[in-house]
Amino acid sequence: MTETLSPALPEDIERLTERVLKTAHDAGLTLATAESCTGGLIASLLTDVEGASHVFERGFVVYSEEAKCELLGLAPGMIEQCGVVSRDVAIAMAEGAIAGSHADVALSVTGFAGPGAEGDEPGLVHFACARRGGETLHREAHFGDIGRGAVRLACMRTGLDMMLRAMA
Repeated sequence: MTETLSPALPEDIERLTERVLKTAHDAGLTLATAESCTGGLIASLLTDVEGASHVFERGFVVYSEEAKCELLGLAPGMIEQCGVVSRDVAIAMAEGAIAGSHADVALSVTGFAGPGAEGDEPGLVHFACARRGGETLHREAHFGDIGRGAVRLACMRTGLDMMLRAMA
């Protein structure tokens, strides 16, 4: 059970978090995150379970385009060409987190959590989960204009599920 976030989290997210951490622990794997629209919430969730700190290696909160380029090695041209919320950027973020850490599995999240600039689709989120030496999984979600908090909760569920699949 998470300690500090528990009162605000749905029970299914707590159970999913525990499964991810147990699966990683049992397999001897470490985890990392590269988060944009979730602002580090998934990293916080994974570090909120007492006794599980050895499983989480590090988190990158890369809200700006510059941070994605500087910390994860994304080419600025990729962001300009593909868009900051895209399959290519999500994959590059996850693979950049693997390259910039000692983690075995890295999850990335980039999306529009709420109303943004003209043409941005609220609730559009791209996820990628990279496994060191393995394939990188991608998922595109259209959560809709359900509000920033609800989108972030949905991102937690989807991201944790992808981490479980990457460790299978």
